[in-house]
Amino acid sequence: MGSTPPTTTPWSPTSARSATGAGAPWPTIPQSHHRWSNVQPETSYARLGEDRVADQCSARARPTWSSPWAPSATSARFVELPGSDGPLTWEEPEVTLGHVEQFLTGVRPAPPPARVLATVLFTDIVGSTRRAAELGDRRWRELLDTHDGLAARLVERWGGRLVKTTGDGVLATFDGPGRAIGCATARRQQLADLEVQVRAGLHTGEVELRGADVGGMAVHIAARVLAAAGDGEVVVSRTVRDLVVGSEVVLEDRGSRRLRGVEGDWQLYAVAG
Repeated sequence: MGSTPPTTTPWSPTSARSATGAGAPWPTIPQSHHRWSNVQPETSYARLGEDRVADQCSARARPTWSSPWAPSATSARFVELPGSDGPLTWEEPEVTLGHVEQFLTGVRPAPPPARVLATVLFTDIVGSTRRAAELGDRRWRELLDTHDGLAARLVERWGGRLVKTTGDGVLATFDGPGRAIGCATARRQQLADLEVQVRAGLHTGEVELRGADVGGMAVHIAARVLAAAGDGEVVVSRTVRDLVVGSEVVLEDRGSRRLRGVEGDWQLYAVAG
């Protein structure tokens, strides 16, 4: 005959305190408070325990977590979650359930990608292939190094983030379209002084953060807006135009375009000057 498994009963600081009387020391918290599985010692099983880091009550019972049934477990894991007293699954159930899923399947569920609203700026050098052929490899590489260094400093000056260079251009994000337009027009003038002509495309929308990179439809649309820009132009989508209404930015209508791979017609505007 096997041994009788322990009985699980709900536990709370109030009930435990009242059981010992006012002013008495805290009792050892029953194993059931930590929601271990109730199984017979000879049974092979896996065990997952979770508790709050700042739980003042259960902290006194943590030495007892190596219960008499733990040696019988096929595998056991204890996880401390942020927070203080209170049920584990109420405040952030996705955290608790994520640990359970990982324990049962061995795979941690991937969190949803973070999305933020940003203005995306793409630039490239006009006629880069022809210019590279004219300069030769060494001088072209030196020009690109200068181009990249100037871009990094200018984007930072306008409060943006340089995501990456794209060979003969850059991809950057800004928290507002006005700053992105200011950076694009300043960059156009800056490189014109070096006899380098650039064009730029901008769009505002939600982007997915992928480590240091960004993705999502807003990035693709900004790239297609760039492709529609003429030599030396800074072209923006209708979304950007609507967001800068009332500012000092002057935009010229470039008509409606079909952007490759993007549904619908898109009204585009070029920054004057």
